[in-house]
Amino acid sequence: MQIVDTVEMKQWLRQELPAVLRADPGLQQFIRDLMARDFADKETTDERFDRIMSKLERDSEEQNRKWEEQNRKWDENQAELRHMREESERKWAENRAEHEEIRAENRAEHEKTRAYTDKAVTRLDHKITALGARWGIYAEESFRGGLRGILAESFGVEVVNVTEFDKEGKVFGHPDQIELDIIIYNGLLIICEIKSSVSRNDIHMFERKARFYEELHQRKAQRLIVISPMVDQRARNMATKLNVEIYSHTDEVIP
Repeated sequence: MQIVDTVEMKQWLRQELPAVLRADPGLQQFIRDLMARDFADKETTDERFDRIMSKLERDSEEQNRKWEEQNRKWDENQAELRHMREESERKWAENRAEHEEIRAENRAEHEKTRAYTDKAVTRLDHKITALGARWGIYAEESFRGGLRGILAESFGVEVVNVTEFDKEGKVFGHPDQIELDIIIYNGLLIICEIKSSVSRNDIHMFERKARFYEELHQRKAQRLIVISPMVDQRARNMATKLNVEIYSHTDEVIP
């Protein structure tokens, strides 16, 4: 058996086989049938390739369609979100404007109520002040009248309400009338002040009026007395320093 060199045979086939196949159609068919078991022919290969390309094209079209659908839904969602945001901003602006309007109305109503209340309080304060002033005047006159009635009618004591004119302004710092209650009994001189309420300054002014009367009439008062239901503690301290006697309700002290 002759051993054939495989390399030489492959070289021979490359060189001679094409010419042999062209010259022998039967051999061509044999080779074609032999190769058909493992390899598809050109027509089959083209057909398979066309099927693969068609499938790839269909898949690509389907993928593109899905992408377009996703993009369309994305755009729709974005448009809806923009609309919702714009609607929310519009409602927020409306609510804010309405809230500001309500606040302005409430502020105006509050100012109106406050002005009305302040005016009412002012009127009430004026009325109370006027009532207090009238009550103070009436109370002083009542005390003075009662003192005069008791002392003069029951004990023969002279009670006089005197009015002097301080033309040099020694008491108030300018010319003015000076009013005092004078009690005289057996040569005893008592200068008295009856007031609805007494402050530190009232005690000081009373003492100055009393000294003015003493200087004017060249007569020394044996006692200086202040009668009032309400006396400031500072007035009590001043009265002690100036030797002024105070008769008052012990529980009524003006702070």
